[in-house]
Amino acid sequence: MDSLLQYAPLYMFAVVFLMLLLGYPVALTLAGTALLSAGIGIAAGVFDASLLLAVPSRLYGIIVNQTLIAVPLFVLMGIILEKSKIAENLLHSMSSLFGSRPGGLGIAVTLVGMLMAASTGIVGATVVTMGLMSLPTMIKNGYDPRLATGTICATGTLGQIIPPSIALVLLGDVLANAYQQAQLSMGIFNPKTVSVGDLFAGAIVPGLMLVAMYITYLSIVAWARPERAPSARQQGLDEEGNTKLFTSLAPPLILIFAVLGSILFGLATPTEAAGVGAMGAMLIALYHGSMNLEQLKAITRSTTETTSMVFFILIGASIFSLVFRGFGGDELIQSIFHDMPGGVVGATLIVMVVIFLLGFILDFIEITFVVVPIVGPVLLAMGLDPIWLGIMIAVNLQTSFLTPPFGFALFYLRGVAPDSIATTQIYRGVIPFIVIQLILLLMLARWPAFATWLPNLLYS
Repeated sequence: MDSLLQYAPLYMFAVVFLMLLLGYPVALTLAGTALLSAGIGIAAGVFDASLLLAVPSRLYGIIVNQTLIAVPLFVLMGIILEKSKIAENLLHSMSSLFGSRPGGLGIAVTLVGMLMAASTGIVGATVVTMGLMSLPTMIKNGYDPRLATGTICATGTLGQIIPPSIALVLLGDVLANAYQQAQLSMGIFNPKTVSVGDLFAGAIVPGLMLVAMYITYLSIVAWARPERAPSARQQGLDEEGNTKLFTSLAPPLILIFAVLGSILFGLATPTEAAGVGAMGAMLIALYHGSMNLEQLKAITRSTTETTSMVFFILIGASIFSLVFRGFGGDELIQSIFHDMPGGVVGATLIVMVVIFLLGFILDFIEITFVVVPIVGPVLLAMGLDPIWLGIMIAVNLQTSFLTPPFGFALFYLRGVAPDSIATTQIYRGVIPFIVIQLILLLMLARWPAFATWLPNLLYS
């Protein structure tokens, strides 16, 4: 009986996994499974009921967490830019700039997708927006549907890794707590800290590398098979003046640099920078004349819904992790990792595979709040760099969201793509981009300095 009870934390994971497959809401599944498990444990005399008294203080800690206040502000900033005509103007201007060369339209979509990813930070929003705007244009200009859909899906997932990203904000807050726990478990009572700004700095080089690799691939395809990515000018795309290009490109670029630069150079906290970003996005929308009362209501409603979802899941995950630790889950995971062949390399590889597979059924929010707090302290106590680990998790999830047949980005694009494009074409189109992201993961594993060099340079 005791040997069965020692694996109670793993049973909790199994129940959560089953309930999610059955379609139950994530937040309610996490909290409900935890409380039911605690009740069974109390009845069996293997769970200390007094641990549940910590739930109110945990929820209060979520409410007063200064870093998490940045979430609704970044969401507001992204939704304003998504629902206004800013991205559409950007795409038109970029297409005029690059459209005279084979593959130019694909490169324009990649660059606009990068800017949208940095602005919204939400995979679904970027994929849907780019799918509605650019897919008809690319198909009309003779692009291979596989190349067009693969490009849109891949650029849409850049919201995981291009800062300022909501995923990195949440991941940075969770890793900061995990890093402190890891150091305390090693007897370090004056622990070092890791911040969201550190993670933003660590993501810049890998994010730009990924964009450069996408553009290189598109250029090679256009050179080797120009019929797959023809010149947009040959299809009658009008040239736009440099003035219009500047007026459409400058405002979002200035906004992103202001938000990101203020964080990286220590001029503002992520929350303060998010406030500047939300106000800046509002001013840009007003400048372009794409904001009215009805749109403001829709933006406010969408921001409230997204923020509520994030914090509802965080509450459920907080209760789940409390009960998980009450059953000795930390010690169980630590013993499993230490007994694993390959040491820290083997443990890291297993965690990455598990996170990759979970990415098929869970969003980054659930994985960040549920999985990372459990495995993070153990891996960090084994000597991994927290910034490197955070970037590896972000790129890993980005790859998972792109991988057939369950990748979230594929479902989002399938929902807005015309019926003339087969699902198999979307699946085949993303395969080269998956290979590119796997290459980046291998490069980060082999040369961690790609993720740690800039944070060390800025904050050493």
